[in-house]
Amino acid sequence: MHPRFEEADKLSKEVIGAAIEVHRCMGCGLLESIYEKCLFRELQLQNIAAVNQKQVFITYKGARFEEILKFDLLIEDCLLVELKAVQEVSQFHKAQLMTYMKLLNIPVGLLINFHELKLVDGLSRMILPGANIGTRKTHSTTHT
Repeated sequence: MHPRFEEADKLSKEVIGAAIEVHRCMGCGLLESIYEKCLFRELQLQNIAAVNQKQVFITYKGARFEEILKFDLLIEDCLLVELKAVQEVSQFHKAQLMTYMKLLNIPVGLLINFHELKLVDGLSRMILPGANIGTRKTHSTTHT
């Protein structure tokens, strides 16, 4: 099991609650950047630490280089959140989130689409393969 899985699992519920609050206050139909700023503020109000980019080391065929990975929100170094405001979430969006999770070694990720009338219809929760082995939860929960 990933050493931060349980923490990320608990935080994912808190972040979903914060996203629901943002959606309740702001509604749907705004730009993704507005939702990102609002969710960032909501997390601050709840004393949940978040950042929106991180420098990572990439290794490719013996070469190692640094790159700034621009993701929407990394919550307390264990939960990655990608925000969308689109008609339909694509498999590319999910693949991008999973790739970021692998590069950062983050056990749990949330893909949140604020374009939905009910935010719960726009939630996808992803788990890094093997991150929850040894827990009672053995699969990822996806709402799309």
